Amino acid sequence: MIDFEKLGSFYLGKRHDVGADKATDDVVLYDAKDLTTHAVIIGMTGSGKTGLGIGILEEAAMDNIPVIAIDPKGDLGNLMLTFPEFSPSDFQPWINTRAASDKGQTPEEYAAAQAALWKKGLSEWGQDGDRIARFREKSDVAIYTPGSNAGQPVSVLQSFSAPPPSLLEDADLYRERIQATATGILSLLGIDADPISSREHILLSQILDHYWQDGRGLDIASLIAAIQSPPISKIGVMDIESFYPSNDRFALAMRLNNLLAAPGFSVWMEGEALDAGRLLYTESGKPRISIMSIAHLDDNERMFFVAMLLNDLIGWMRAQQGTSSLRAILYMDEIFGYMPPVANPPTKRLLLTLLKQARAYGLGLVLATQNPVDLDYKGLSNTGTWFIGRLQTERDKARVMEGLEGASQGGKFNRQQMEQTLAGLGKRRFLLHNVHEDEAVVFNTRWVMSYLAGPMTRDQIKALMSDRKAVATSELPAPATRPSERGGDAPVLAPGIKQYFVHGSGERLQYFPRLVAAADITFGSSRHNLNERRECLFTVEFEDGPVAVNWDNAEPLALSTDDLVDVGQEEARFAECPAAAANSKNYTGWSRDFNRWVRQNEVITLYSSSKYGLNSDAGETEGDFRIRLQLLANEKRDLAVGKLRKRYATKTTTLENRLLRAQQAIEREQQQSSKKKMDTAISFGTAILGAVLGRKKLTSTTASKMGTAIRSATGAQKEAADVARAKQTAKKVAADLEQLNLDLEKEVETLDDAFDAQAEELTEIQVKAKTTDVHVPIVGLIWMPYRDTDDGRLEPAW
Repeated sequence: MIDFEKLGSFYLGKRHDVGADKATDDVVLYDAKDLTTHAVIIGMTGSGKTGLGIGILEEAAMDNIPVIAIDPKGDLGNLMLTFPEFSPSDFQPWINTRAASDKGQTPEEYAAAQAALWKKGLSEWGQDGDRIARFREKSDVAIYTPGSNAGQPVSVLQSFSAPPPSLLEDADLYRERIQATATGILSLLGIDADPISSREHILLSQILDHYWQDGRGLDIASLIAAIQSPPISKIGVMDIESFYPSNDRFALAMRLNNLLAAPGFSVWMEGEALDAGRLLYTESGKPRISIMSIAHLDDNERMFFVAMLLNDLIGWMRAQQGTSSLRAILYMDEIFGYMPPVANPPTKRLLLTLLKQARAYGLGLVLATQNPVDLDYKGLSNTGTWFIGRLQTERDKARVMEGLEGASQGGKFNRQQMEQTLAGLGKRRFLLHNVHEDEAVVFNTRWVMSYLAGPMTRDQIKALMSDRKAVATSELPAPATRPSERGGDAPVLAPGIKQYFVHGSGERLQYFPRLVAAADITFGSSRHNLNERRECLFTVEFEDGPVAVNWDNAEPLALSTDDLVDVGQEEARFAECPAAAANSKNYTGWSRDFNRWVRQNEVITLYSSSKYGLNSDAGETEGDFRIRLQLLANEKRDLAVGKLRKRYATKTTTLENRLLRAQQAIEREQQQSSKKKMDTAISFGTAILGAVLGRKKLTSTTASKMGTAIRSATGAQKEAADVARAKQTAKKVAADLEQLNLDLEKEVETLDDAFDAQAEELTEIQVKAKTTDVHVPIVGLIWMPYRDTDDGRLEPAW
């Protein structure tokens, strides 16, 4: 049984003896912490690069490390093809029917052969169906398809959300975020824009900066409107009309509008919102492998999506606490074109930012390519791990050698020896160069648990995701009840009734009345170290009957008080105002009822871990808290494992030295014993021959020689006994060493259970606000806009 299930270690394969050119049984384990300094995988087509990458992602899932995997070729969907029962019927939908035909087999026969092959291959590498089952249990694998509904759609163009405060405070990162977003949008339009000289790029950057500095995001419609009527009057010292005339801005807006109106483009605004945190973890805190399949997109669309994804990932990263343990992985199956040595696509600056800063947050990058020439090796010089497979041309080898030499960070680098090693690499054989290790290692990659069926088609992705795909839709408020009449002008109400309006989008708008109330709540608890302020905005419809307002039917309004205006939109019609809403005296009672309702219903739920002595933060979900606990557990585990290794290393070294001395003693005693035996044999032979051939009778000289021979025999027996004792000593030391390894394995197993933060049952703590901690600044009448649809229905317009 191969022992490779180690805490914080990835099972990559087995060492290959380069001198003897043969595989060994030495397992190659890669320390997960080393991946925080990032890794690059380089190898030509057919080198086994994809298999190595999938193996790394499988090991990450086994170690509770989440992954976002960008898949330009469509191979990574194979991570969903895991069959622990090795049933031919599970394999059959994914086999290559042409390969079956070429072998003269039916699909059923070929599927059975593939199932047997996978079972045998895994067994040879110490793996079985149980490990596949554990992989499936530990990971949540999903395929996302931006711009397509084959997999899980991703909403990218629905909103360009404002960055988090932590990123706004970093001037360099904020500037990069704006530039990358503007460049990505223009690349989607086929415009190759320079951030310095392109007026399109400068205009978009100024618009994004204006809204984001105000804490507001934009949707695509707002962006089109802002291009036509910019919210700024000057760019630099020039007025907007001189810098970018209205006719030219209209042409740019039309290009963006035409792209939006193109057939099938609406899918870019469907599905889950692009959110790195949700791509890495489920709502319950379970690690995920989110595969972003972009093989179906054209080059401009790919560049746009990858830039937007990296932007969001950087924002998520900067919101995390620093750690030295591996928190998450960004895997890119083909980096060609995204980080070239000369050109500057929007993804290049973002990748360089991640390579420089992600280590401090525990985010590891794994970048793979089969085109080693077109890479920015200066940007990759800080990459700590290089996996190099078979290369195709001498030019490829020369470029890789330059990169390796730069990554050696001033250490010893034997170029000639490295070139010889690279020349001898075969299929599924890689050179592992890790700056955290003393020497490079050549190894053969292990058999992956996922069935490698090749690049996934849209139909295959659709079949894989059919039972779990749910197109995410925006949570819109319930449509208002349509009145019998179209409505009229704004009603005249008493001056004591404060009215508010929400502006809507679209034509044929109609306002409907609701009661609105805002609450400014402070939740304080010294016991739980809580001091949290929350601003809430609720609306409730007026009802017929004796009770006009029931706050239990209230709905939160996803707006702030700053979004409420004092004047309605022109040409909008108004529904009839209920009689209760027109009586100003009612609002005092409604305010009092709202205050009481807020105290009863608005609570902050905290989660407490007795094991780690921590409480969740306000607003932190159970899943996010478990993620934080797991990271803390991983850090404590890494420290414990480090101490354990250090403690056992001293004992191991002592026993290994004793074993070496015992083996040397055996060799020395064996040599002395052999010599004694030879001397004894010669003495006996000389004495006997002298007696038989030299004289007719035994003389005193002959007797003396016989005595010497007998003493030599006695000495030989003593030397033999010394050899036996030396062997016994070596055997005992070897047994002590084996027992030490068993003790280490037992302690590691104990640590595995001790640092599982997912299994702990958390305690829920609910904190309510005190009467004096609830302030109600607004209670009034709000007019909500709805638009008339072509089928006669009303839908929210905000």
